[in-house]
Amino acid sequence: MAPEIHMTGPMCLIENTNGELVANPEALKILSAITQPVVVVAIVGLYRTGKSYLMNKLAGKNMGFSMGSTVESHTKGIWMWSVPHPKKPEHTLVLLDTEGLGDVKKGDNQNDSWIFALAVLLSSTFVYNSMGTINQQAMDQLHYVTELTHRIQSKSSPDENENEDSADFVSFFPDFVWTLRDFSLDLEADGQPLTADEYLEYSLKLTQGTSEKDKNFNLPRLCIQKFFPKKKCFVFDRPVDCKKLARLEKLHDEELDPEFVQQVADFCSYIFSNSKTKTLSGGIKVNGPRLESLVLTYIDAISSGDLPCMENTILALAQRENSVAVQKAIAHYDQQMGQKVQLPTETLQELLDMHRDSEREATEVFMKNSFKDVDHLFQKKLAVIFLSRLHGFGFWKLQLEKKRDDFCKQNQEASSDRCSALLQDIFSPLEEEVKMGIYSKPGGYCLFIQKLQDLKKKYHEEPRKGIQAEEILQTYLKSKESVTDAILQTDQILTKKEKEIEVEHVKAESAQASAKMVEEMQIKYQQMMEEKEKSYQEHVKQLTEKIERERAQLLEEQERTLTSQLQEQAQLLKERCQGESTQLQNEIQKLQKTLKKKTKRYMSHKLKI
Repeated sequence: MAPEIHMTGPMCLIENTNGELVANPEALKILSAITQPVVVVAIVGLYRTGKSYLMNKLAGKNMGFSMGSTVESHTKGIWMWSVPHPKKPEHTLVLLDTEGLGDVKKGDNQNDSWIFALAVLLSSTFVYNSMGTINQQAMDQLHYVTELTHRIQSKSSPDENENEDSADFVSFFPDFVWTLRDFSLDLEADGQPLTADEYLEYSLKLTQGTSEKDKNFNLPRLCIQKFFPKKKCFVFDRPVDCKKLARLEKLHDEELDPEFVQQVADFCSYIFSNSKTKTLSGGIKVNGPRLESLVLTYIDAISSGDLPCMENTILALAQRENSVAVQKAIAHYDQQMGQKVQLPTETLQELLDMHRDSEREATEVFMKNSFKDVDHLFQKKLAVIFLSRLHGFGFWKLQLEKKRDDFCKQNQEASSDRCSALLQDIFSPLEEEVKMGIYSKPGGYCLFIQKLQDLKKKYHEEPRKGIQAEEILQTYLKSKESVTDAILQTDQILTKKEKEIEVEHVKAESAQASAKMVEEMQIKYQQMMEEKEKSYQEHVKQLTEKIERERAQLLEEQERTLTSQLQEQAQLLKERCQGESTQLQNEIQKLQKTLKKKTKRYMSHKLKI
């Protein structure tokens, strides 16, 4: 396996210049060289909240992503840093640090929304970094999550009358991690201690009511619950006093608050252990070239004013990779045939057997490297290519014009060349004797025929003549019929009757040879038809196996999505029931108080009487 390319420091992946997002060719080149599956962790948040510090720690460094020390956003666009994954062998960790959201100098909320959306689309773990507690202000700052459905499409043709179901997004949205910096409160609610995760769930609870205020309160919470089924929360103490914050990247761990150091270690450990390989709908694992393709597709869509569409993105990726898969399969087929075949083969069946083995292996290569082959167009194209390489016909000419030297044609040509050379070598002495007139005498015809039979026997005994052996021989003998006739006519010993009989014998022998040639051609045709059927059955077999694998993946993905929806509905129902229960309790208490007052008033009135 070729060594993976890792970076010594971060590089801008998506440049943000004057509100325009542009992919950096140098960073894309690095991505294209990463053949391993990638785990992509992206971080977003308001500017000056310490995002870059966490990303540097994930990279195993104190410095790397620019941290800045002023009150404006320092990172511009989206920066990338790929490193070997510390806990997943044969995987690459790709870290994406985004420019700070909410920089007043930019004055461009739309640009921030696109940065947020791209971080979601490209990552397998999405980290939202904020300061302090999860209060309404923090939720208001997370308004970008409520805009995702206006920035992203999951289907190319959603129903115009309906919003896309959250389940459509769950299948490709990343895991969600909320990191709270400089957290100073006690983790408790209603007098009970909470974990950070419980605090997040508590903060995401919905309020009961239908007012505009209630809707605005619930909207970001609903979006997080629906879009991100897997959620995690980390709280961080202040690392050092304010005066030293500007030099945070230069400080050693022993100079920082021990609690903060441990919290950062716990965060990194969680990310390394739990962040999944970036996976697209249908269980498609993403590597460097696929991530490069995603970046380009999304940026092109944004630049053209369209919405990034996951369905179209996967189809475009499939078109590109399936074309490459076809070429890989052809290259494997050519390599195998080049190693196995020694032309000319003795029989057509020998060549077909080697072809079938090579085609089966090549089809496996295609299946391994292809996905989302809609209507199996690429596999059908591959089957046509293999068939054309046997027949020598010009199927799929645009891609095979330079590869017409298919093995069947090569085999025929090699056999023809070999047989022609043999005939020249074996029969040239006889031709010289004919020129010298050795057989132009009484009894010469019988001598000539005997010599001819001896040479034919010698020719037949020569090995590895190939499938053209009989055809080339008969063509040669037919070209010498005039010589045979001339020798026969000059033979003075044979009577007229004997000559007529001999002429008929020669004609019969020629007809028999022609019939044998026709029979051999029919056998070859039958073998080709049988090979075509076997090839078809092999493709069907491998395709069926792949469809079953993809079906199992799809069912698993649908089950995960359904489970997520059920959990979401159960949580909402639970909160609604709790709200209704609380409301009912309040009403009961009010009734009890009213009843108590009325009873007291009644008793007081009765006593007066």
